[in-house]
Amino acid sequence: MIEIRVLTPDDWQTWRELRLAALTEAPGAFGSRLADWQGDGDREQRWRDRLSIPGSHNLVATLDGRPVAMSSGVPTADPLTMDLISMWVHPDARGKGVADRLVNEVARWARESGADRLRLTVMPDNARAKALYHRAGFRMTDEPGDLMPDGVRREQIMLRPLQPPHLTPSR
Repeated sequence: MIEIRVLTPDDWQTWRELRLAALTEAPGAFGSRLADWQGDGDREQRWRDRLSIPGSHNLVATLDGRPVAMSSGVPTADPLTMDLISMWVHPDARGKGVADRLVNEVARWARESGADRLRLTVMPDNARAKALYHRAGFRMTDEPGDLMPDGVRREQIMLRPLQPPHLTPSR
């Protein structure tokens, strides 16, 4: 059974466990590096601060009671746009609907926060993530993403229009 829970700064250890697992398992999928969050970067206050981004919506998904996935929604400078960040699902939980639930929960939160679009960045070679996001209603944009560590390629930006709550189809 999949359960989605909103995290608070007091849940920093759960977030830490998942984030370190994500950066270990899929180092090329994120702008952050594992080394950035280890050693001196691995401090309780830093993890709490990450979960305290003003206006953020930080989620963990559990499958059969075990934390297996994470994602966050964060505001942007444009009040009509929210960003989906830090999305990761443990390999054992992939293909079970966990990612769909997380994406849809962030989209719901963004809509209820007044946004009319949800944006994300994805690495150009992450075909599995792109397929998930495409299935969830995201489309590629022409907007250039951040430069990747190789100094040549850029992250790709995807956008999902959000329907007002009263127009959202029920499932």
